[in-house]
Amino acid sequence: MSQVYLFQLASQRTQWLSARQSLIAENVANASTPGFSARDLQPFSAVLDHTQMSMTTTDPSHLAPTAADFDPARPADSDASNETLSGNSVNLADEMIKLGDVSHQYSVATGVTRIYHQMMMAALK
Repeated sequence: MSQVYLFQLASQRTQWLSARQSLIAENVANASTPGFSARDLQPFSAVLDHTQMSMTTTDPSHLAPTAADFDPARPADSDASNETLSGNSVNLADEMIKLGDVSHQYSVATGVTRIYHQMMMAALK
């Protein structure tokens, strides 16, 4: 069976969420480091906007998506308006909100993937 684009998209989404969670953890760990600038990833929608969409292949003569179509997100500096006297821009309340958002988005992504998988398995029976 050929790979389904939804599963690739879900995999890319969970990789993005994992990278974002790592950056949030780094921000929290450096909350008291002088001069540390909080970072965040560009929104996943921006990653999708820069992704070349291609058709899925159902026949060997069709064009297949390449690995370049699924580039990972890159870190981008976040808003530094909360900068303290020491030059640190980490706001722990904002970071905890972001962490809750990542957790919720991960639950939604895995739930959709699970339901789609169940639907495909039911269709194969």
